[in-house]
Amino acid sequence: MHFIETRGNDGQHPEKISFSEAILSPISSFGGLYSPESLPDLGIDFLNSHIHSNYKTLARAMLTAFDVDIDADIIHRALSLYDNFDDAANPVPVVKVEDDLYVSELWHGPTRAFKDMALQPFGVVLSAIAQNRNEQYLILTATSGDTGPAALETFKNRANVLVACMYPDGGTSDVQRLQMVTEDAANLKVIGVKGDFDDTQSALKHLLASKDFKATLKEKNIHLSAANSVNFGRIIFQTIYHIHSYLELVRQNAIQMGEKVYLNVPSGNFGNALGGYYAMKMGLPVEKILIASNRNNILTRLINTGAYDLRGSEVIATTSPAMDILKSSNLERVYFDLFGAERTKELMYQLDNDKYYQLTDAELATIQTVFAADYCEDDEGKKYIRDTFAKGYLMDPHTATCFKTYETCRDKPLKTIIYSTAEWTKFSPVIASALTGEAGARDIDALKSIADKAGIEIPAIINGLFDKAVAQKSVIEKDEIEKEILSFL
Repeated sequence: MHFIETRGNDGQHPEKISFSEAILSPISSFGGLYSPESLPDLGIDFLNSHIHSNYKTLARAMLTAFDVDIDADIIHRALSLYDNFDDAANPVPVVKVEDDLYVSELWHGPTRAFKDMALQPFGVVLSAIAQNRNEQYLILTATSGDTGPAALETFKNRANVLVACMYPDGGTSDVQRLQMVTEDAANLKVIGVKGDFDDTQSALKHLLASKDFKATLKEKNIHLSAANSVNFGRIIFQTIYHIHSYLELVRQNAIQMGEKVYLNVPSGNFGNALGGYYAMKMGLPVEKILIASNRNNILTRLINTGAYDLRGSEVIATTSPAMDILKSSNLERVYFDLFGAERTKELMYQLDNDKYYQLTDAELATIQTVFAADYCEDDEGKKYIRDTFAKGYLMDPHTATCFKTYETCRDKPLKTIIYSTAEWTKFSPVIASALTGEAGARDIDALKSIADKAGIEIPAIINGLFDKAVAQKSVIEKDEIEKEILSFL
């Protein structure tokens, strides 16, 4: 399979590249991204052939269908990391919560968030490619809270890889921050940035596209890549669990093979939703993809009105901080697939230069055939957490936003799959507030309160964070990011 550029070709990049090349150099001409030239057919015949497959077998079959240029032994080693999840036989449980509502739990990996689903195998693949080429890579990561811990976990102590991870200081939960700042491997650098996630993501994109920065790295014999979902190496692994979740509903006799479902995704940078979009395009029977937002409801306005308007907007801190994002990078790949490179380039330039664009009526109608959207206020989310806990299910505040779209965005009585992106332990103060009314609790106190109320134990991997030494102490202004990274190198 070849990958082509979302904004067209500038004459300085190859017109087509391989999967491994797209992983190593994720930014294309004019600051765009790479997307598949075509998608494989994974329709009913494929689904039927994997009705009894375990997760690793399904993943291997999907990578084979994409015809990735990665050796089979590397893929085997990458997928074997799913054996380290809570249940090696079923790393992604799908749990019934209502008669027509199922939750796909994507957080059973080492950092207790859905980013492990893609980043655990991705780390093995990228490091192996770098070693085969005898090249050194700097992996940039911008995180709103979950990508950072997952990237650090997968890349720590791996050969031929250095990682610089940027997070918004004060913009993550205590647990997320501790997962990052207690990492002490020599090839890792964690940088707190005085700003929000969009500031860190803008810095990442700027550095990925900067000729001067790349030239400086070249002098050190270091190449540049990224672990964010701008990298298709993340996205390809994020398509797999959508198909797995559908097959789970068939296996549980919740649906018949071929019956359509709703995919319900809490959305920030749109990578999770993009994985569902590609699964739908490849033949998964999906009625629509429901996009859940918090008060940073830029995606809700876009999907309902066609306007992407950042003028005068600032990121609002909410109880679902991983979704506190205004610029959703992976919309670009959807636009490219639907409207082509020229229109995608025009829209992205308008957003960068004017902080605004407006889809045409025809474009909006096309978007609305695939997506529906709503947003959830913090108090609404807490009520969903409380009400759902009373029914026996404990969830985090990002998952809770999907209960709003479940209520408001469906126009057919079809089964719905909600994608739960983080374990309750990552955002315990919010959950404790929802369940007990206590406000302002420290993470450790909230964890104990919830565990006591729910009659469960705090996972050791989380509990142990509070006794670990802080190894990464950098907190800087956003205009100092490049200097800080170069100092690390």
